[in-house]
Amino acid sequence: MSEVFTKTMARNIFYGGTTFFFLLLLALTFDTMSVLPERDHRENITDQVILGKKVWEDNNCIGCHTLLGEGAYFAPELGNVYTRFGNSTDAIKGFIMSRPKDGIPGRRSMPQFNLSDEELSAVAEFLKWTSEVNTANWPPNIQG
Repeated sequence: MSEVFTKTMARNIFYGGTTFFFLLLLALTFDTMSVLPERDHRENITDQVILGKKVWEDNNCIGCHTLLGEGAYFAPELGNVYTRFGNSTDAIKGFIMSRPKDGIPGRRSMPQFNLSDEELSAVAEFLKWTSEVNTANWPPNIQG
């Protein structure tokens, strides 16, 4: 190939690459938009789930825990805690209520937030709702 790389050749490569990647972007956008409605479960949001989200935010749970991979990595992932606790909101409530008042001295542990029964139920329902999100098998293992 004894030809010299010309401006015309460079321009054609640029326009061809730009067109290819723009079409790829459109195809991936179309694919994502067609799959998302199947993964949506907003119709399952109840007033209790909304209250649970508010309690979650008011107590800054995301400051220690991750939820579907987002948040701090100090404490366990809670996106699948409902599944880990045997599909039981009572087990989640029991775990939260069993926390010692000041945590366990000398080790990291969840403090006691002294939540009301309504707030406990709401947090458990929120975590149940979160576990039902289609995450395409994330996290890859049950322990998060």
